[in-house]
Parts: sequence; structure tokens; C-alpha cells
Amino acid sequence: MKIKLPASVKMVIDSLQAKGYEAYAVGGCVRDSILGRVPDDWDITTSATPYEVKKVFQRTVDTGLKHGTVTVLAGSHAHEVTTYRIDGEYEDSRHPKSVEFTRNLEEDLKRRDFTINAMAYNDQTGLVDLYGGMRDLQSKTIRCVGVAKERFGEDALRILRAVRFSAQLGFRIDGETEQAIRELAPTLEHISAERIAVELTKLLVSDRPEYLKTAWETGITKVILPEFDRLMETPQNNPHHCCSVGEHTLMSMRYVPADKVLRWTMLLHDMGKPECRTTDEHGVDHFKGHGRASVELAKQILKRLKFDNDTIRKATVLIQWHDCRMNADAKVIRRIMSKVTPELFEKLLDVQYADTMAQSEYRREEKLERIEKVRKT
Repeated sequence: MKIKLPASVKMVIDSLQAKGYEAYAVGGCVRDSILGRVPDDWDITTSATPYEVKKVFQRTVDTGLKHGTVTVLAGSHAHEVTTYRIDGEYEDSRHPKSVEFTRNLEEDLKRRDFTINAMAYNDQTGLVDLYGGMRDLQSKTIRCVGVAKERFGEDALRILRAVRFSAQLGFRIDGETEQAIRELAPTLEHISAERIAVELTKLLVSDRPEYLKTAWETGITKVILPEFDRLMETPQNNPHHCCSVGEHTLMSMRYVPADKVLRWTMLLHDMGKPECRTTDEHGVDHFKGHGRASVELAKQILKRLKFDNDTIRKATVLIQWHDCRMNADAKVIRRIMSKVTPELFEKLLDVQYADTMAQSEYRREEKLERIEKVRKT
């Protein structure tokens, strides 16, 4: 197995090896390279201590010396270089009580979350795969390194990360790993809102946002987004719909671009439906006022997850107007555009298109034609 290392990564590894230390590219960059994907960043692991790393390179930043991490500045690139380490016992589902540096690569790799993230590589040694990462890449499987309950007990966020990687890569989750997720999902309550939001967003902007359903099936959303569980339990006995509010929501996310604001808008656009649902004498469900109710719930959820004000503003404006029926009248469009803002108007049409595509076929062509006419006006 040959991986083409970027020049800056090769320089860092070669420099450490020249001083007698081991050094490897590790984790997601190795995984993505094998899959033919472009890594977001390149992390390096080494037998050198942080202080030894600092002696090898002229330009470094003390990123996290306590946990063994130094950022090495190589030309215009910056790479995190982390010392092989053994984590002590975990006391809060996130932080180890202590960190012990080691000269043993195997000890370092076995503390990592999933087998596909526990591989290392350098040109001299080649691929180091001690826990079956290549096998699981080939079988498209998310599997914990070692005992799943132990890995999730070390950092509960890994529970959500398993689903996120599944969505990003289109992989299935191994049976033992999934069972541990079901049992330990409640421990996600110990994880900060900010960390939850980052992982949820990565899941939502992936190629498979509908994999959020896995988070519901395994009890994750019950802890981190209980409002979504209500959507899955709310039917829509209405000619315009063919499934529950939750299934409609999952489907709708596939029809907007992989944009943070748009995906969160689609996730939250019908949050108010459960509390607004009424059923008439013919057994038909109605959701009068669900737009306003959804705006309020969206604000609560996004604030709870510590989103920035700009994201909250954009998402709630789009939710407020998502059910507005526009015709291709220039005056009407200008009026709505002035309220929505020109910046968000195109996104609003994207939202309405996705909402329509995730509904039943009843009058769908008519609705889509209306949206297209507005786009062209």
C-alpha cells in the first residue's frame, strides 16, 4: 500500500526520522487516502515527546503540550504532531484523568475510536494496520477498536461520531458497536452542546443526511434532539403527505445542497407540527400555525446547541417563510424579498423545492412549476 504524502507532511516525518524518532501520518488522513478522498488535514504521530519535537523544528506552536500536541509550521502548512500516548481512566465521558507518553505505536493506536481511524503510514514502514482497519474499509464497516463499550466510555461523543462516519462514508455500523451505542446513548448528556452541534452538522451536510434516522433508532436523538423523536411519532393523514413528519423531514434534507443553513433549516422546518396537529371530522390532519411554532422551536434548539446568531437568523427566516405560496408576480416577489432579504430569497426557493419533493405526488407538478416560475421572474 503506497500513499502519496504531501511534501510538507513528508518533510515533517523525514525530519523526525532523521533524528532517530518514529513518525507516521495517522487517522483520518490515512483512511481518506485509501478511499481515494482528499483529506481535510494531515495529522502526524511520533515517538518524540513534545519538547523533542520542538527541538527538531524551528517554527512550532504549543497547541496542547499536556496532551502531547505541537503544531509544526512547514512552509505555508501547519500540521499537528502528537506524541504516542496512553490515556488514563476517564472520569467524565470525555477527559482522561491522566496522559502518559509512550514510545510504542501500538499503545497509541489502540486508544483510538474506530478501526478505520487507527491506521498509520510512512514511506519507510508502509501501512501499519494492527486492528483491521483495511478489512473494515473494504467491508464498509464502522467498528470500534477493541471493546466498544470501553471506547464509548472514554468519550461519549464517539457514539454520535459513529453515526456521522456512517453517513459520510455510507458504511454500516458493526453489531457490537451498534449495541454499545444503544446502551450508552444516555451518556451523551455529559457532552457539551458545542461538540454535539459540530458532529450533528457534519452528519447533516454529508451525502446521506437521512442517516439521522440511525441516531433516532439507536436512542441518540432522544438525548440530544428529543424534538426530532416527536416528529417521527407524528403522522400526517393529509393528501399532501405520504409519511410521518419525521420521515418527510429526513427526505427533504436530501433535496437541498450540502449547506449548513439549508440542512438545518430542513431539519427544523416542521418542528412545530406535533403541537399544531388537529384532525377534522373526515380524519384529515391539519397543521395550522405550524410555521410560527416551528420558528420558536428552531430558535430554542439552535440556541441550546450554541449556534451563532447569524445561523439562527438565517434558519428561522427561512422556516418562517417556507410555507409561503408565491406566484410569479414581480410586486409580490419584491415584497417577500424585502422581508426575507435578497441574500436568502434563492435559499427560500431551495427550501420550498425540497419541501415539495418530500411530499406526496398530490399536486406536486403544479407546486414545482410555481416555484420555477418564481425563479425565472
